[in-house]
Amino acid sequence: MKKIFVALSFVFAFCFFSCHSKNQNSAQQDDSTAKPKIINPTNDVPSDRKEIKKEPIAEYKEKTDNPLNDWYFSVKLYETPKTFYYLMKLQFEEIRGEDTLKLPNFGYEPKPVIQKGKDKYSCIIGFMDNENKFREYKLVHVDDNNHLKVTALKHYSVATYQE
Repeated sequence: MKKIFVALSFVFAFCFFSCHSKNQNSAQQDDSTAKPKIINPTNDVPSDRKEIKKEPIAEYKEKTDNPLNDWYFSVKLYETPKTFYYLMKLQFEEIRGEDTLKLPNFGYEPKPVIQKGKDKYSCIIGFMDNENKFREYKLVHVDDNNHLKVTALKHYSVATYQE
């Protein structure tokens, strides 16, 4: 009788654990087949523009101290075919240059802005964030040797995450 009881105990224990582990495996399989939700805010804005404006979308201009000539320090931003890229046209007196400005894709249409800098002949290029707050990005200035320079002030990045 004792042998039958021990044998039945093993059978019940085996059935219990095998059924229990089978339910856990099926739950794990259900979890693994469910796809995680990937949130990528950069997909909300197209990478190409439909219309490109010919006039500058942002501009800063300041007359220089040269009494003989009508010269300026100026920075102008123009749209390009790519949504987050802008052509920067720079000028200080008769020194001219061009550069490309790439704004980060935060999932909304970029709003570039140019503000006056702290120093003479300087301005800060930035953008308005989703709370309409100015975020500085690049500094355009004239150094002590009268060279026109562009310097990065801050760096921004966007991350993709899963829920």
